[in-house]
Amino acid sequence: MMNSETTAPRSVDMVIYPEFKSFEAIGPMTVFTYANKHLETQGKSSGYEVRIVSTRIGAVQSDTLMSLHATSALNCNELPHTVMIVGAHEIERAVDQNPEIVQWTKDIAPKVERFAALCSGAFFLAAAGLLNGKRATTHWRMADVLQKSHPEIEVEIDSIFIKQDNLWTSAGVSASVDLALAFVEQDFGHELALDVARDLVIFLKRPGGQSQFSANLTSQMTHSTCMRDVQEWVIANIDKKITIPQMAEHAAMSLRNFTRLFNKEAGLKPSEFLEKARIDKARRLLSESELPLKSIAFKCGFATADQMRVGFRKHLSVTPKEYRDRFVGS
Repeated sequence: MMNSETTAPRSVDMVIYPEFKSFEAIGPMTVFTYANKHLETQGKSSGYEVRIVSTRIGAVQSDTLMSLHATSALNCNELPHTVMIVGAHEIERAVDQNPEIVQWTKDIAPKVERFAALCSGAFFLAAAGLLNGKRATTHWRMADVLQKSHPEIEVEIDSIFIKQDNLWTSAGVSASVDLALAFVEQDFGHELALDVARDLVIFLKRPGGQSQFSANLTSQMTHSTCMRDVQEWVIANIDKKITIPQMAEHAAMSLRNFTRLFNKEAGLKPSEFLEKARIDKARRLLSESELPLKSIAFKCGFATADQMRVGFRKHLSVTPKEYRDRFVGS
């Protein structure tokens, strides 16, 4: 860990281009700004020096009414400590229209301490050939596109962020804040990252392996009123022992037809939804209460605490205890 009292700030280049996602730039910059404020309050020097970088100096229009002013142009001779390249809604077009960024990424990424591609920004790393043979994530809407256009990449949509060597990729726009907080924790420790998270009124921090999806979000995205009603019933009764036949009975359907329609509407099996719903409830109880793990397992409908632990390992890549420690620990 660096000594912030005697060491120069870590340089962070935020790379943008026309129609970039504004939140993905503003979110991490806010995290680093708050980190600096806390360090200064402690009588220490700033920990981060952020630059806005683009293909040329000047105003760059985002996907909103806001523009950011690029103070630096891409330069292979100036190596920052950290690079964060943001995503865009029309990312494939953005990559095609910015070959300079692709080439710069190819030249710079292997040389810097950390190179992060936020959300669909992973397409720049992919176009540069730097994710070949590696695991990566991106926004779930673009995961299939990334996988089909770059089959040599192991795309994982069930992660908030993934680290492979010095390369980091993250999921949807809000995950950019999770990743920035992870960098602050890596650089200056858990306490500072927790202080920043508290200032921003967000959790510190969603583990990188946490799923992009939740049972509630799946329910909101389900078009069928009948299937949505079943999902809401499951969520409302998650502390009870629920079976797939009971779910089918609630929908007034045969087990076979129910399973087929549920999978079609929700994109996952009824048993998978049920397990995700139990884990979602457990996550909330772990972060919002001090209940013992056995009590939480019981309140979430798990037969045993071990069954809950297996589910967490499967979906979040952490144990319930590790999840609580990361979310709440100080």
